[in-house]
Parts: sequence; structure tokens; C-alpha cells
Amino acid sequence: MDAILGAADSALRTLFAKPGSRRACPVVAADETRLSDQERRESGALMRVNHVGEVCAQALYTAQALGTRDPALAKRLLVAAQEETDHLAWTAARLDELGTRPSLLNPLWYAGAFALGLVAGRLGDRVSLGFIVETERQVEAHLESHMERLPAGDHASRAIVAQMKTDEAEHAQRALQEGAMELPAPAKGLMRAAARVMTTTAHYV
Repeated sequence: MDAILGAADSALRTLFAKPGSRRACPVVAADETRLSDQERRESGALMRVNHVGEVCAQALYTAQALGTRDPALAKRLLVAAQEETDHLAWTAARLDELGTRPSLLNPLWYAGAFALGLVAGRLGDRVSLGFIVETERQVEAHLESHMERLPAGDHASRAIVAQMKTDEAEHAQRALQEGAMELPAPAKGLMRAAARVMTTTAHYV
């Protein structure tokens, strides 16, 4: 019951509360961001997608912690979720600075990611950890593409995305060290397809 209540609290905080970060938001020293209206709209759309990714990360880690039968692993997963909260806070703040809004479908994205995380957790710890590895690898590639698509002068967004990319790679490596299994190719393909639907939709809605 405590775990279920904790998961519900995490969902409410992720979707409706203003997130706080333990680390300062990354910046590029001596660089000031100046954007045209078109560049601001493009940066806003890309950072909205990144914010959705962090909403989903909260759901995934929380659900996987709920799904595992290993208390030690559950604790580590919740620590990882807390680390991802920095990203949630940074992207939310950047959306405010760009004068745009989060995705209107965040509750839907959260629910879908939570269901996937719970299934992965129930399939066993090695599968669950493998799901983390593949998710983080895909997120890392996605963030790399955003580094290419963000306006060259948007130093603020680019600094956030660069740090997020570094952190996601570390999370994948940590899951590998804990015994993650390699997911089969069809599972990876389904994950990529689901991610494309989410990122394409969140770019606009």
C-alpha cells in the first residue's frame, strides 16, 4: 500500500506540481540567447517534446520500482527517478522562458509510460533493466538529433539538452552494470515506433 501511495504521489507531483531540481540548470558561460520569433517557436516545440520525455521517465522509473520484487532495486530506481527530476525542472523552466506550454497530453503520456514500466517490472529485473538501457539509448539518440535541430543561438536550450544527454548515457551504463539483458529486436522496434508517435504529437500538442 505504501508503494502504491508513493506512486500516486509521484504522478500528482509530476503532472501538477512545479518541479524542483537539486542541481543548478546548465548554462553556457558568457553566451546570451537571442532568438527570432520563428526560432523561439521551434525551440519551444523541441523543448516541449523533451519535457514530455521527462514526464515519461518519471512514470517509467516509478512503475518499474513498483513492479520489482527486489527492495534494493526498487530503491535504486526511485533514486534514478529523483535524478531525472532535475531534467523535468530544467525543461519546464525553459518552456516558461520560451513563452510556451507543456504538452496538453501529459496525463496520457504518463499513463502509457507507467503501464509499460509496470509490465517491464513484472517481467523480471533483467528485462526491466534492459528496458531502461534501450529507453536511455533511444533518448540519447533523440537528444542528439535535437542538438542538431535547435537554433544555433539557443544556448540556453542547448546547454540543458547536452547535460541531459550525458545523464541518460550514465543511466544506461548503470543499468548494464546491474545485469540488464539485451532486448530482442522486435521489442526495440516497438519502442522506437511508440516514441515516434509521442514525439511527433508532442511537437504540436
